Amino acid sequence: MLDIKWIRENPRALDEALRRRGALPCAERLLELDERRREHLQTVQEMQTRRNEVSREIGQALREKDSERAERMKAEVADMKSAMAAAEEESRAVERQVEGLVASLPNLPLAGVPAGTDEADNREERQVGEKPAWDHPAREHFEIGEALGLMDPEVAARIAGSRFTVTKGALARLERALGQFMIDLHTSEHGYQEVAPPLLVRDAAMFGAGQLPKFAEDAFRTTDDRWLVPTAEVPLANLVREEILDHDALPMRVVALTPCFRSEAGSAGRDTRGMLRQHQFMKCELVSITDAESSLDEHERMTACAEEVLKRLGLHYRVMTLCTGDMGFSAQKTYDLEVWLPGQKTYREISSCSVCGDFQARRMNARYRPREEKGTRFVHTLNGSGVATGRALIAVMENYLEADGSITVPEVLRGYMGGLERIVAS
Repeated sequence: MLDIKWIRENPRALDEALRRRGALPCAERLLELDERRREHLQTVQEMQTRRNEVSREIGQALREKDSERAERMKAEVADMKSAMAAAEEESRAVERQVEGLVASLPNLPLAGVPAGTDEADNREERQVGEKPAWDHPAREHFEIGEALGLMDPEVAARIAGSRFTVTKGALARLERALGQFMIDLHTSEHGYQEVAPPLLVRDAAMFGAGQLPKFAEDAFRTTDDRWLVPTAEVPLANLVREEILDHDALPMRVVALTPCFRSEAGSAGRDTRGMLRQHQFMKCELVSITDAESSLDEHERMTACAEEVLKRLGLHYRVMTLCTGDMGFSAQKTYDLEVWLPGQKTYREISSCSVCGDFQARRMNARYRPREEKGTRFVHTLNGSGVATGRALIAVMENYLEADGSITVPEVLRGYMGGLERIVAS
């Protein structure tokens, strides 16, 4: 959430930043509502002050046995009571409008983020590794998995409907191995603490992470008004909700390997076959909580941690800086890691690492006490996939495909696979 004080002082900067993000300018409307809110608050305060004065006058009149004056003052208090109730309700209504409008505003891009409207305007920063060079033709992951008898979309559809997949045997174990490898790497070498968070969260947690109100249609809601987490970022970021942290406790780095659930409401007709875009998927999620001065350096560090997963798997990928129109709602700046998929002959996102500044912290009221300063400041939050295990499975299947249709298990995963070196037809 943006700082209303900053908005008051920088309305033109707000509108320009919103234009860069492809959003409509709203500073004039917001400042108009904010002024109305302050006027209503002043009116209510003046009425409260007058009511207190009249109450004192009633007491004085009663002490002086001036019953006529006391009754007249009592009648004024009664009239003021209903007037105050109406004024307070109007004040609350304007307050809700201001809060709703501010809550709907996306985070503002940092300087240096490329301007643009969609993924075509993203900027490539670097490529890492080499594309596989084969004599045999590439195949898409669902073709490979179904031919091996280890991926069954038809059974999944009978059980749960579209956008689900059943994997079996060594293929199911391979995805589990990927997740365990990622968690072990991030906890043993990258300094993250593993967390097993709730997978059902309340409205406030979704709001704090920037998922509500904008992305309500993309999430699943339960009958008791909880939400299935669309990403472990939601519970992990909310670990510091309404907390005041000591500066020495920062940076705080946490990681979780969890199922994630998304309705994919805005993705009709896209990637309907296979595992690229599903309602349920596994993801290794990284979250960092830092002070205001360290967040940009932490962004580079987090991205490097996610890259290390792909390097050790021997996968070719590229790093993209997302343009202003392609960034997520809460992000100031985002790097996407896009892995090469030979079957599709294209790059696909496998990790997205974002720095959010104090945007989420304001929504969660998460603060820290700076060293040698009075008062508190909002923490800065960062999140990133480290990485999406389902997409990593796809990448391994397509990049390690052999001519006979088998899959070579990357060396770094063989210890998690009981020494298995190749996945063959069941």
